Amino acid sequence: MANELTFESGLVAIIRTKTADEARAAATALIAAGVDVIEFTTTTPAVFDLIEEFASNTSITGVHVGLGTAMNRAHVLSGKDAGAKFVISPHVSQEVIEVTKQSGLISIPGVASPTDVADALRYGADILKFFPASALGPNYLKAVCEPFPGLSWMATGGISVETIPDWIAAGVTGFGVGGKLTSGGASEIPNRVAEFKSTIATARGK
Repeated sequence: MANELTFESGLVAIIRTKTADEARAAATALIAAGVDVIEFTTTTPAVFDLIEEFASNTSITGVHVGLGTAMNRAHVLSGKDAGAKFVISPHVSQEVIEVTKQSGLISIPGVASPTDVADALRYGADILKFFPASALGPNYLKAVCEPFPGLSWMATGGISVETIPDWIAAGVTGFGVGGKLTSGGASEIPNRVAEFKSTIATARGK
C-alpha cells in the first residue's frame, strides 16, 4: 500500500462525533481495542487538534492517524500540519487529491462510478473509497472493478459484519466503519472491534 499505509486488520475506524471529548474517548477506546487506522473527520469539533494529539502520542505505536471528509486545499494542509498520514474525502476532487499528493500524504477519495475511478486515478489517488457502499452493493462494485484491475479498495457507508464476506469477494481490502463501532459507547467498542476483525480475517481465509 502506498506510503506504508496498510489494511492489516482491514478496519478503518471513522471518528465523527458532536464534541472533541467524545472523539477523544472513542479514539482512545478504539486504539486500545486494536484498531490501527483512525480517521478523524472535519465535521468533528477540534479535528486538527485531535489529529495532532494522537499522531504525536509516542505511547501509541503502529497506529495510522488521518483526516476524513476533506473538502478543500485548506483541510489537507491543516491535516498535514497536524500530522495526518492520509486524507479521505467523500468525493473526487482534483484539488484535494493533488494537494494531498504534493504534501506527501496518502490520497483516498470517494468514488461511486467508473468515471469517478478514472478521474481519481488520473489525479493521483492511491486507494479508492467506494462510497456509499451499502446503497450500491458488492455486485455493483464487481462490475466497476472489471475495467480497473489491481486497485486497492476501501468500502465505506453502512458496512455491517454480515456483509463483509461479500465485499471481500468483490475485491475490497479495507472497510471504513463509524457508527457500527462507536454507537454503543466506549464500553461496547472492544467487542465490536473484535467482531469486525474476526469476520474480516475469516473472510480473507486467515
